[in-house]
Amino acid sequence: MVPRNKLLAKLPREEFEVVAPDLDMVRLQFKTILHEPFEPIEYVYFVEHGVVSMVNEPESGDIIEFATIGPEGMAGFPILLGTRSVPSRALVQIPGDGLRMRARDLERALPRAPVLHRILLRYLMALLNQIAQSTSCNRLHEVQERCARWLLQTHDRVESDTFPLTQEFLSQMLGVHRPSVSVAARMLQKAGLIDYSRGNIRIADRKGLEAASCSCYKLIKGEYDRLLEEKEFAK
Repeated sequence: MVPRNKLLAKLPREEFEVVAPDLDMVRLQFKTILHEPFEPIEYVYFVEHGVVSMVNEPESGDIIEFATIGPEGMAGFPILLGTRSVPSRALVQIPGDGLRMRARDLERALPRAPVLHRILLRYLMALLNQIAQSTSCNRLHEVQERCARWLLQTHDRVESDTFPLTQEFLSQMLGVHRPSVSVAARMLQKAGLIDYSRGNIRIADRKGLEAASCSCYKLIKGEYDRLLEEKEFAK
């Protein structure tokens, strides 16, 4: 097995062989829930293709996204912090597939796989940076800039310029009302940066979309690149 997940792909062969027997390929269907709020996390998922959203649901009933996870990461990260439950939900945002592993098997494997342990901790730091930056972004920047940032992050994680996305779902992910997202998407489309039709988004001008985004996109991506550099794991 040659993993497409970027964390597993960084492992030396002998360490990948430690965890490989416990990995099962699973299909990640749209809106599949990987773990529920306050429920025990039984599995972690090394995403191979697709995107997972971490969301909170305030008492108002709204859904607010605070992080996204793609092939660069792992869903079920609270296991790394010694806890089996959190007050948030993990659900599949863009369908794909991943390698599933029982949480208890990962916990048992980490003492025998020190490189994997270091990689996962550095990934967790990058994810926390994403959460912090996205929180600031949602408070400080205009919806159009945030929409561009979100689309760029999703584009980085899929293998196509086109991916399924409804404006209703995007509004939930950005924590704004649907009319605001409709206006932002229409402005991006009018500028020739994206095409949108029948629940699908196509990135038409990647460089233009980067220019339309706030600086948060580059900050988040830069931290992932810095923290997950190959040379760091040989130490």
